Amino acid sequence: MNHTLRLQIPEKLYEPLVKVAAQMGRTPEELAVDWLAAAMQEYVDDPLEKFIGAFSSNIPDWADQHDRYIGQSLINTKNTEENSDRQKLHAFHSKIFNEDSAT
Repeated sequence: MNHTLRLQIPEKLYEPLVKVAAQMGRTPEELAVDWLAAAMQEYVDDPLEKFIGAFSSNIPDWADQHDRYIGQSLINTKNTEENSDRQKLHAFHSKIFNEDSAT
């Protein structure tokens, strides 16, 4: 079953919609329906939704800043791994240097 939905779209959204639709050989309405369907599917099938409210946190802005916190954690993990690699490389070089100087 289809329904009609009438929207007033600001010019700054309508012009790019028309342009992209023309490039794709489609009508703006067809493209808008596809984009709306894709956005709704992502919203409906949110893989993290089951975790909402599952954990308590002392971070009051976690919901708004989670991407920043996760990104910072990934950067910190990467830096820790790089430091570990540097330490291993340094130990390897030290071992080689010490063996060479002993001979």
